[in-house]
Amino acid sequence: MRRLLDLLYDGAAWLAAAALMGLLAMVLLSIAGRQLQFHVPGTDAYAGYLMAAAGFLALAHTFKRGEHIRVTLVIARLGGGWRRGFEVWSLAAGGALAGLAAFYSVRLSWQSHSFHDISTGSDATPLWIPQLAMAVGSVILFVAFIDELVLELRGQRVHTTPEEALRNE
Repeated sequence: MRRLLDLLYDGAAWLAAAALMGLLAMVLLSIAGRQLQFHVPGTDAYAGYLMAAAGFLALAHTFKRGEHIRVTLVIARLGGGWRRGFEVWSLAAGGALAGLAAFYSVRLSWQSHSFHDISTGSDATPLWIPQLAMAVGSVILFVAFIDELVLELRGQRVHTTPEEALRNE
């Protein structure tokens, strides 16, 4: 199960990287179009869609590696049971919020598909397609929170401290 979950997080990170490469392509195409006097409709909209996709698809991978911004000032001063209790509460609260975000993201994508909602730009993209990346990223983040909560409850969670956070002043 551990390998499957890690593969899920890594796969989402690779999709986020692909979305960033697509974003770069859209920006470069837009710049080239301005310099060479041609226009490709929808490049701005697609750049926005790809930026959102990259952000949402990278959430779980970033979370699992301890790279999300986290307030450690309080938790570092807590000891033993208090620290573990705060960790469990934080993961449960984060999981609940991630679950709500996942539910409503999936619902939004489904409704956009059901209503045949399209973008207002000249490209007329069906909105459920870019919203799907947000929904998938939110669902994977929810799974990551549940994964971390289960690991914490079992006493198997590895507490990672990013090197950059140690050097911050």
